[in-house]
Order: sequence, then C-alpha cells, then structure tokens
Amino acid sequence: MKKALITYFSHSGTTKKVAEQIHKVVSGDLFEIREKTPYPRDYKTVVNQAKREIANGYRPALKTEIPNISDYDLIILGSPNWWSTIAPPVATFLTKEDFSGMTIAPFITHGGGGLNRTISDIKKLCPGANVLEGFDANGSGELSVWLKSLNIKED
Repeated sequence: MKKALITYFSHSGTTKKVAEQIHKVVSGDLFEIREKTPYPRDYKTVVNQAKREIANGYRPALKTEIPNISDYDLIILGSPNWWSTIAPPVATFLTKEDFSGMTIAPFITHGGGGLNRTISDIKKLCPGANVLEGFDANGSGELSVWLKSLNIKED
C-alpha cells in the first residue's frame, strides 16, 4: 500500500471537484495548491494573464506548502490544461519539491484540450519521479478504473 497525497490547483472549481471525488475513494491527504496572488475572476483577464505566464515560463509564488513531501510515495496531482500544459501554480509546486523515487499520477481537467503535453511537461519538471500516463478527467475514462490501476488503499 502506498501513502497518497491528493493535491490540485483549481481556478474555476472543476479540478477541485475531481480531487474531492478521488479523496472520497482513496485513503490519503487532500491538499490545495494556492497561489499567493490569486488569479483574476474575469475570464478574459485570467486567460490573458495565464497565457503570458506560460509563454514566459513564469512560476507564481505559492500561498500553501506541504510540510514534508517525503511522507508520501504517491502524489495524485490535479491541474487544469491551460494552453496545452499544466497551470503555472502546479509548475511552481513541482519545481519546489524533490519527487525522486515517488510516483506521480496526474489527472487533468480541460475544456476540450485533452492531456496534450501536460504529462510530458510534468515528466520534465520531475526527472527522478515515476510519472504515470495520467487521467483525462473530461474524457470517457472511468475514474474508478484509473484509481484501481494505481494500486492504492481505498476507504
């Protein structure tokens, strides 16, 4: 059995809902990645800001931190797909910690963009981790089947 951390960033609430569904099934801790300066609520404004951040490789400061990431061997990581990749706060989270020897199981929410390069970008940011192929949270896959494939304890 693996000790799991379900961690996610959610701007609109969609990724949070999926993380909470996972948490209901999986024994593990739930943690929200939050940026120090919140994104604007206006859709067009946040779209433009996030697009610039991704283009420039910007890593926003985080408001929240995990006290001891080494307590976990499985990280179930949720992010929206923003312009074919993970949201900048998730990239910040992944670059602040050492995930060597851990397994990262990503789940991605999106408005039609699929997984795109989210998984390969996570692999680049976490070279010592075992990054699984991930779950397309808006696709046709079954969440329960994906969770069983992770070989983790269920409540």
